[in-house]
Amino acid sequence: MSTKDSGQGPSGRLTLQVVAMPRDTNPNGDIFAGWLIGQMDLAAATAAGQISKGRATTVAMERVEFLSPVSVGDQVSCYTELLDTGRSSMKIRVEVYVTGARDSQTRKVTEAVFIYVAINDLGGIRQILNSN
Repeated sequence: MSTKDSGQGPSGRLTLQVVAMPRDTNPNGDIFAGWLIGQMDLAAATAAGQISKGRATTVAMERVEFLSPVSVGDQVSCYTELLDTGRSSMKIRVEVYVTGARDSQTRKVTEAVFIYVAINDLGGIRQILNSN
């Protein structure tokens, strides 16, 4: 695997992988940013559920900067890393890399930090369950 980005590759663990499809494009044929953010949120939600051992909801998302477009057929890989936890909150970094369908080159396309809060069955904030 050949990687084009300024760092040493993804940090965290592979949490979600999907192929970008034609239905997710804008009129120019590039993948919508909103679709990509949705994939990032799914990856962060998966991590938050595992960390909190139950329901969790998105509270905020810190700055997202798109480094390059995603094309139809690209393999989109979302990597998650827990940055911090509070009593009920979690900060999870999501890095997105794509492997080009045509050139097999892997490059970083974006990253963001998602803040999640653990919630109970009624939607109220709850404490994150201890892993012990």
